[in-house]
Amino acid sequence: MLKQRVITALIIAPIVLALIFLAPGWLFAAVMFLMALAGAWEWSALAGRPDRNSRLVMAALFAAIVVAGWFLQQSFPYPQVLMFYCALALVWWLFSLVWIASLRNEFPRSVKILCGVLTLLPSLAAVVAVRSVSPWYLLILLLLTTSADIGAYFAGRAFGRRKLAPLVSPGKTWEGVVGGVAAVVLVAAAACHWLPVSPAAFILICVAVALLSVVGDLSESLFKRQAGVKDSGTLFPGHGGVLDRVDSLTAAAPAFWLGMHWLGLLP
Repeated sequence: MLKQRVITALIIAPIVLALIFLAPGWLFAAVMFLMALAGAWEWSALAGRPDRNSRLVMAALFAAIVVAGWFLQQSFPYPQVLMFYCALALVWWLFSLVWIASLRNEFPRSVKILCGVLTLLPSLAAVVAVRSVSPWYLLILLLLTTSADIGAYFAGRAFGRRKLAPLVSPGKTWEGVVGGVAAVVLVAAAACHWLPVSPAAFILICVAVALLSVVGDLSESLFKRQAGVKDSGTLFPGHGGVLDRVDSLTAAAPAFWLGMHWLGLLP
């Protein structure tokens, strides 16, 4: 499984880098939109609607909300709209943390659909906004989430003893979280050399982003467990579907935009 994951990652990485650094803004936004639509298609199954018609309705609903959001941006200052999206996402992810830690009850299908919109829409807007300012900022975000995943994986395998959320994702451990955060601190410390910011403030923000990425991962795991599926899809061999690949990013991206906006690096 690890070998297959590595091979898939090696194939995907050059494509992602080309999109980030070489694609015009409209093409990058269009590809991200299509990926989000694929995520909405997968989310329909997590919401208890796996049939084709329900998936089409979910994707169409998400597309309509994105278009409505685009028109909203034409009427209000762009940063205010992004601030609303990202603040809404932060509220959702903090609620999700409480839900995962103590409740874990199953929501009605309509609420699950709303959860999908709150998961996908702000992260789509944040990723496109970050890249529009600097592709290097987006690369830093991806390195943060990737290093958090890799650090957690290897630290968990080597030292994992105490389960993080055994009823949600039995393989995750507190030691893995510490390893992921340590990897993020190293990436953030390296990035500080190229950013005109206070290293302490930037590292603190990156740690918060890393911790929220864990919440995003666990949240999708709980939805999958309730839906009785192992993966959200099969698009990426060894990785699963779109949601399996970006679960951490969906929570991390809005938090990263908020942090970088607070530091004055994003308008």
